Amino acid sequence: MPVTVVRKANGQSAQDQQEAAELALLDSYSQTVINVVDRVAPSVVMIDVSHARQKRMGQRQRQLPEEVRGSGSGVIFTPDGFVLTNSHVVHGALSTKVMLQDGREFAAELIGDDRYTDLAVIRVNAQDLPVASLGDSKSIRIGQLVVAIGNPYGFQATVNAGVISALGRSLRAEGGRLIDNVIQTDAALNPGNSGGPLVDSQANVIGINTAMIPWAQGICFSIPVNTAKIIAGKLMKDGRVTRAYIGIAGQVLEIATNARRVHQLEGRRGVMVSAVEPGGPAEKSGLLTGDVIVGFDGQRIESIDDLHKLLSSDVVGKRIELTVLRLTRKMTVLLVAEELKG
Repeated sequence: MPVTVVRKANGQSAQDQQEAAELALLDSYSQTVINVVDRVAPSVVMIDVSHARQKRMGQRQRQLPEEVRGSGSGVIFTPDGFVLTNSHVVHGALSTKVMLQDGREFAAELIGDDRYTDLAVIRVNAQDLPVASLGDSKSIRIGQLVVAIGNPYGFQATVNAGVISALGRSLRAEGGRLIDNVIQTDAALNPGNSGGPLVDSQANVIGINTAMIPWAQGICFSIPVNTAKIIAGKLMKDGRVTRAYIGIAGQVLEIATNARRVHQLEGRRGVMVSAVEPGGPAEKSGLLTGDVIVGFDGQRIESIDDLHKLLSSDVVGKRIELTVLRLTRKMTVLLVAEELKG
């Protein structure tokens, strides 16, 4: 039986038109990625670092003269040589070297790093460098196209494309605090991508790539560029980020239903003080082991992360009202937060 092919006035079948439309869409996607790479890749650098290696020798541990080398990525954000990267890439490095896409190499100095957001700023002594445009991470949407550029396993200027998988994730930094509003993407990241940019379709940097889950497929994370702008500004000004502390170790505790009702508590949990640092703000204020912190200047506390979020530079040296449960009493403890060192 003969097959009838339906053709339009222009002589193309419906199938031909669909294939042409699909090819045009693919070409548009490819061209978008190409344009992004052309504009941003020159500002993406490879960072080579060396660290001293320690090795246990019997019951003693001594410093060996050998050095361990590692690599990461970074993105130039000022024409006079300031580079954004991850803290875990450059922290404690004996030496840091930056390699540009055009083959130039520079020694780099550490301006400052912040392990609580896994961000760092380094600088090379050069002028008129190619600069990436820093965008606005508040404007991004789930599902939008993103491109990650970096140097996985030392392969310079490697490009991976994907989409924004989720927003508002939290990621635990090496310093123990949560990094809020982290971007999750399926753009493939590998060791060496750390510190490189996550870029939108307009070639604006919207994140700094920071981590992957090794045993998972397509689950990678970037620090929002709005966070990076704030941290970079503080590092460039002061070389560090100031945070407050109160001098306790704590653990989350479920508060009994009767206690919540008697004390009219909205939250179900609090932070029980498991240890008090000698001479620290908590000890000076009279806070005791076993106290349960449920409020911080009127804001509810249900986790250690709730405390960390409120212990910003704004409260250093200021009096804080902690709402505390002590045995059967609900009471207020006045405490002056101090600056977190190190």
